[in-house]
Amino acid sequence: MARAIGIDLGTAYSCVAVFQYGKVEIIPNEQGNRTTPSYVAFTNHGRLIGSAAKSQAYSNPNNTIFNAKRLIGRKFHETTVQADMKHWPFKVINDFGKPKILIEYKNETKLFTPEEISAMILTKMKEIAETYLCKKVTEAVLTVPATFNDSQRQATKDAGVIAGFNILRIITEPIAAAIAYGLDKKTTGERNILIFDLGGGTFNVSVLKFEEKIFEVTSTAGNIHLGGEDFDNRMVTYFMQEFKRKHGKDLLQNKRAIRRLRTACESAKLTLSSSSQASIEIDSFHEDIDFYSTITRTHFEEMNTDLFRTTIESVEKALRDAKMDKSNIHEIVLIGGSTRIPKVQKLLKDFFNGKELNKSINPDEAVAYGAAVQAAILTGDKSEDVKDLLLLDVAPFSLGLETAGGVMTALIKRNTTIPTKQTQTFTISSHDQSGGTGAELAKFDRENSNKQTETMATSSNTQFSVDIKVFEGEHSLTRDNYLLGYFTLSGISLVSDSVPQIEVTFDIDANGILIVSAVDKTSGLVKFYTKTVLIEILLV
Repeated sequence: MARAIGIDLGTAYSCVAVFQYGKVEIIPNEQGNRTTPSYVAFTNHGRLIGSAAKSQAYSNPNNTIFNAKRLIGRKFHETTVQADMKHWPFKVINDFGKPKILIEYKNETKLFTPEEISAMILTKMKEIAETYLCKKVTEAVLTVPATFNDSQRQATKDAGVIAGFNILRIITEPIAAAIAYGLDKKTTGERNILIFDLGGGTFNVSVLKFEEKIFEVTSTAGNIHLGGEDFDNRMVTYFMQEFKRKHGKDLLQNKRAIRRLRTACESAKLTLSSSSQASIEIDSFHEDIDFYSTITRTHFEEMNTDLFRTTIESVEKALRDAKMDKSNIHEIVLIGGSTRIPKVQKLLKDFFNGKELNKSINPDEAVAYGAAVQAAILTGDKSEDVKDLLLLDVAPFSLGLETAGGVMTALIKRNTTIPTKQTQTFTISSHDQSGGTGAELAKFDRENSNKQTETMATSSNTQFSVDIKVFEGEHSLTRDNYLLGYFTLSGISLVSDSVPQIEVTFDIDANGILIVSAVDKTSGLVKFYTKTVLIEILLV
């Protein structure tokens, strides 16, 4: 029987696992490593993925792509995208509001979407699994950060499809890690678990209740733009300034030198997790000038103090949302490579009044481990350990519509258990004052529907159109929230003695992906909206 695999598609590294013969196996790549760099390089001789791509990055910086996870499902003009672009040697361009990566490949200029780059990494993970299992692999469970929004989840799923997978499920990284933590636990009674996930590019904290094979997320918080890459960026900037101060030379235009410096900073960061000081030694760094320097753990901690503290703020937020005191947390489980940083562990331990942190699971492999278990469940594995396992996740953000006055009207509240489905009836509040037929949504008031009709001063044969604008976020006005997308419902007729009724349904599936439908109850016209398809049909 074909095996389904679990893949942790990480910002810096990716990992693949399979559940077989009653246990999870982390699958090593061709070098024998259990994680693979999330790098793709384009050279005159072909395309490289993983370690081979990363190892040649200094000599081919313009065409070596990394951090694709920080672009997937994003818009070009988003603040985080613009900030990241300052650190990347490759070029990102604006293609109708979406970021695309420009590279030179075999003497041609090509554009790739973040989904396509991610698909190349997933294809590599697929090949690693197929070599290990000696059979084709077509089904997979992919993981995403808990705070990925609808666009990012859908884009990740699209990347999996491009790579040739049937995506069984998208699950969040904290719940995958919770599976890794709790799979073999034989505890009695309910336990409250806090998953602290600080990886290469994202940070999540989730509070879960765990009892007898049931994992229920009660709250989630975090920052999809915080991780080891940001700590590296701080060090790179520091040493660039030091080099300029010592030698009067600016490195900004020397992408090869910056790539070599980044690699050295990554290595120094790892060293500082076990030593109090690390060295930077780069021969012929810039214009034949050698660069030697050192950094202490204390200095590294000071330059990242604000970033470290934001992780504790997210812990506080998750606990507030879960309506739970920190004294009620039974286990604090660390995942993600950046949790090895001593200062991060100290801040977390101090916050929980000296409580010991749970380091029993491998922080680099836990997410792929949990994804593999979920893949086994979804393909009908009958092993005792996975039988009857139940995962209950939540929506990370409130989801709603824009109604009259730019007000955010939420249909699904943040931290609602998913899958979920909510329906609400709206009407039209006004039309274009210039005589057009554009209108905006308003809440439908059954008791005062006659008054609402009177405000619609128009002839009965007028037809209206209304934009259904879908937003994500917690602010009361939509201008402060994130626009996921919109569609137009046209042909809405106004009958003189009734108010238009538009029934809107938000449906979030088990992947955390949203489908919105809007029905004009007078005409029977309905539209469905997802991030990938917009269908219009007439209900008969």
